Amino acid sequence: MQDFIFYFKLGWEHIISADALDHQLFILALVAIYSYTNLKQVLILVTAFTIGHSATLLLSVLDIIRFENKWVEFLIPCTIVITALSNLFRKNFSLKSVKINYFFALGFGLIHGMGFANSIRIMLAKDQQLGWGLFGFNMGLEAGQIFVVLIILLITFIIFNYTKIKRMSWVLFISAGVFSLALKMALERIPF
Repeated sequence: MQDFIFYFKLGWEHIISADALDHQLFILALVAIYSYTNLKQVLILVTAFTIGHSATLLLSVLDIIRFENKWVEFLIPCTIVITALSNLFRKNFSLKSVKINYFFALGFGLIHGMGFANSIRIMLAKDQQLGWGLFGFNMGLEAGQIFVVLIILLITFIIFNYTKIKRMSWVLFISAGVFSLALKMALERIPF
């Protein structure tokens, strides 16, 4: 149980810490098109991201896949740029039209998982309880993401119910801001 708690905290901090801006921006870009009434769909998105992240982490810890860190650090903000751009060109927010976000969450979760894989690989590889460590980390990651999502949805609830800001304006504002920050990050991390 000690291992589970240790790795749970590590997963939680991986999303909540000030160093986790890339993950927070990705979650914000994914969730920006939803409102508080879409909680179920958003939780599925977060879980899809965790599944992708976890799969890559496991494959990396088992040394089945490995990528150069400079490429991973470049690709992470690229995933955010693509997700934000998708929001900027979206004309409607029906559940049918946002299905691509599930693919973004799962697919881009694979890339984001590589970002932390190099750091945690050594810890988990030495650990006798690899399964509990990964499980704890992923549960902490999921809990942290749900916490961030709930804050975002609370803000959207306040904005949509107590201001005259329209949903499209909100999505454009958030997505443009996320796009700008992620593009700056990507340009700073060009690996060649």
